[in-house]
Amino acid sequence: MRIIVSLLALAFAAAPAAALAQVEPSRAEQQRIDRVLARTPLIDGHNDLPWAIRGDHGGDLAALDLDSDTRALQPPLHTDIPRLRQGRVGAQFWSVYVPASLKGLAATEATFEQIDLARRMIARYPRAFEFADSADDIVRIHRAGRIASMFGMEGGEAINNNLALLREFRAAGALYMTLTHAQNTDWVDSATDAPRHGGLTPFGEEVIREMNRIGMLVDLSHVSADAMRDAIRVSAAPVIFSHSSAFALTPHPRNVPDDVLDLVRANGGVVMVNFNAPFVSEPMRQWSATRSGEERRLQALYPGDPEAARAALDQWTAANPPPRVGVGDLADHIEHIARVAGRDHVGIGSDYDGVSYLPEGMGGVEAYPTLFAELIRRGWSESDLAKLAGGNLLRALRAAERVAARR
Repeated sequence: MRIIVSLLALAFAAAPAAALAQVEPSRAEQQRIDRVLARTPLIDGHNDLPWAIRGDHGGDLAALDLDSDTRALQPPLHTDIPRLRQGRVGAQFWSVYVPASLKGLAATEATFEQIDLARRMIARYPRAFEFADSADDIVRIHRAGRIASMFGMEGGEAINNNLALLREFRAAGALYMTLTHAQNTDWVDSATDAPRHGGLTPFGEEVIREMNRIGMLVDLSHVSADAMRDAIRVSAAPVIFSHSSAFALTPHPRNVPDDVLDLVRANGGVVMVNFNAPFVSEPMRQWSATRSGEERRLQALYPGDPEAARAALDQWTAANPPPRVGVGDLADHIEHIARVAGRDHVGIGSDYDGVSYLPEGMGGVEAYPTLFAELIRRGWSESDLAKLAGGNLLRALRAAERVAARR
């Protein structure tokens, strides 16, 4: 989901150059990173570029050039092809997100439209992108020097309580489905809504079994902790969290509790760490919540005058700047998940072009080497970096493919 706020980026831009320079990879570190990512594709579990194109640029692919630096656009984007290359990205799950406010067949239609937009984006840049629908596809496309491009549905509302629609989305290329988004559906609880079902309903369990049967990864980002536990209990295939971080470090409801990380280890799944600063820094989570409350207060004070409310919020933010969040905070989440679930069960799910607040040095898709360099400094081996980059996701996807083949 795309929210246009650049305040944290401005705060980081004002930081001393010396403080920023230390996060860049050294030449030796970059050589190690390149060696790892030449062998193993760097697979990002979640990028909201298709919705940013639709929501911020009218859905007009001709109105922007992904072969150029999209930071110059208004509003700017986190993603373009030169920066994907700079970031050594080998494969990307493009989110075919639609807002949780869309219900029933309206959500179904909008999700198919997003799949169409993503397909047209891939076709428009054939030298950079190629559609992938399997682990073998990802490996083959990466070896050919292109960026393997997969679709991830963000929100099960779009199946409209109908397994036939679930199957049609899989046939259209959706390789995972996030069971819900910001609101509950009729069959699963969201992490950010009042619990209604206590996790999954019996129909929700049917959805999981059908996803296993058709080779569609079960994505548990955005679901409640009880729904996480239920889905892992039911799923015969490894689950993923396409863009979630560690609850023990930052107790945001979108993050994954330690007891669930234990279940992920047993299930063979992968938690792909989200870069969203309020998910990886508790001070930032608190600041973001306070700012949201102030925004609602100002909207109530200035009904019918959004410009006045916006100006007042800008004044509040200038007086209450966001806390600094660094790449080290992000690496802490990766290391925590690796300690609890194991280094075979952690990956990367940036949420680029779907979030506003990013750690220092991680402002766009060019920045993955900055994170890898931080982990190298913490003693991560090339083998473990390869697992994090994409090896763990490929293993989980191959296991899901084997489960589907038996059913």
